[in-house]
Amino acid sequence: MNNFTKRLLFGGIYVALVVVATWFNPLLFTLIFSVFMLFCIYEFQKMQQVKSVIPYLIGLTIIGLIYTFSNHFFDATIPVKYLIALIFFLLYLPFMVALFQNKKEAISNLKTEYLTFFYLIIPFSILQIIPFQIGGKYDHQIVLGIFILIWINDTFAYLVGRKFGKHKLFERISPKKTIEGFIGGFIFSLIGGFILSKYFTNIQPIHWIAIAFIASTFGTIGDLIESLFKRKANIKDSSNLIPGHGGFLDRLDSVIFATPFIFIYLILFI
Repeated sequence: MNNFTKRLLFGGIYVALVVVATWFNPLLFTLIFSVFMLFCIYEFQKMQQVKSVIPYLIGLTIIGLIYTFSNHFFDATIPVKYLIALIFFLLYLPFMVALFQNKKEAISNLKTEYLTFFYLIIPFSILQIIPFQIGGKYDHQIVLGIFILIWINDTFAYLVGRKFGKHKLFERISPKKTIEGFIGGFIFSLIGGFILSKYFTNIQPIHWIAIAFIASTFGTIGDLIESLFKRKANIKDSSNLIPGHGGFLDRLDSVIFATPFIFIYLILFI
């Protein structure tokens, strides 16, 4: 099996898993994405040269609690929502700051424990809350829509960058990413958000376009952050668990980082 066929086959399996996980019921969604989280923790700990069962236990415990009380998320007063939004932004600010530091500084400033909890466990936990944000009942559209927008952004960033890319976006971290590719992915994500709103009518079109904006911008940042981690570890892929695609962290890095910011938008404006 050549590399293209391998990528196509296992890429299709991954997409099918995401669609099945989000479409049918909350239990299946929780189970499949819990497995994704465990694989990502494994890959990240291996990247950081750390072995500990604690992150696995913490992650599963938090997701279990969220599943149990999922119908009660998220009902809070406006001041509390703004406070939560501010806290989340401040917690994830160090990740973005790390992009502008050299490897040594980034390693010393972002400790492994902090990284594992806020980079992986919290986003996967928030992902479990998001389907219940619209109307208090499980709604597959919002999560599936987020993944579709991320896929659109990644696909067109690659295509536009390959065809027209001349100016590097973050050459020190990801030499292949270009400004032209980022703009292409961003524009097509906004178009995708508008088209998506015609089929996923649970929220207004303007919200889908805003979510597309967040998914494209912070998804790209998430991709760069994972590239930073891989460069520090001197590896090309987070693992070889998905043949032809690398690891689960390679496939989920954009969603992982965009999810907290999409959650902030949801609790503030929807």
